Amino acid sequence: MVPSPLASSQPGAGQAPRRPRLHLFDLDGTLIHGSSAAVEIARQLGLDTEIRELESAFSAGALTPPQFAARACELWSELTDEHVGRAFLQAPWLAGIREVWEDIRARGEHCAVISLSPDFFVSRLLRQAPPSPRGASASPDADAGSARTGADATYGSRWPSIPFREPVNPAGILSAAAKVRIADELCAQFGVSRNECVAYGDSMSDAELFARVPTSVAVNADRHLRGLSSYEYRGRDLREAYGLVGTRP
Repeated sequence: MVPSPLASSQPGAGQAPRRPRLHLFDLDGTLIHGSSAAVEIARQLGLDTEIRELESAFSAGALTPPQFAARACELWSELTDEHVGRAFLQAPWLAGIREVWEDIRARGEHCAVISLSPDFFVSRLLRQAPPSPRGASASPDADAGSARTGADATYGSRWPSIPFREPVNPAGILSAAAKVRIADELCAQFGVSRNECVAYGDSMSDAELFARVPTSVAVNADRHLRGLSSYEYRGRDLREAYGLVGTRP
């Protein structure tokens, strides 16, 4: 289904102005459809099987976030910035991310990405919105020009600099609880409260945040978010997921 254009950012006649909101996006499995930054990076190194084994162990609770990061760091000993750049460009992003973030800003609202994935991948979303999937409906100039198109803020786990010459510091690796703490920091930064937050996520790492904000959207979510979200969306276009909450008074 091709999404309809996003609504005007102006309130309707007789409508009181709405308080600005803060939209908090997860990355793996949410903005990236059916995959993760780790899987896309590993694919560039020919290590698909190995990273999926680590992800399965993490999902089963056999690895903590710091343990996962340490094992992946060892696995990616040959990683370069070029590998990360290709992983970012070739990841299976949802369609419409740029348009959603532009609409959020046009409404005087804010958007941020909080992810347990490495900051050297996540921070790229601060500079630019990801490329639109081939064949997706998008503005003609959606991937051109020098205008800022990224999120207002991004947070990822702190990994060593590339190429890796030192081990992962467990203190820099984010957790589900850290997402709540960072959300509160962002609320203070942008002058909003938790009551004005909208969270978008897909898995266990989003459950704590979903439980603490009034509005949430489960995007292609697994069983861990069942019954926790305000809205559920399955598909490949962020405009449709955002449309569940983005144009409501």
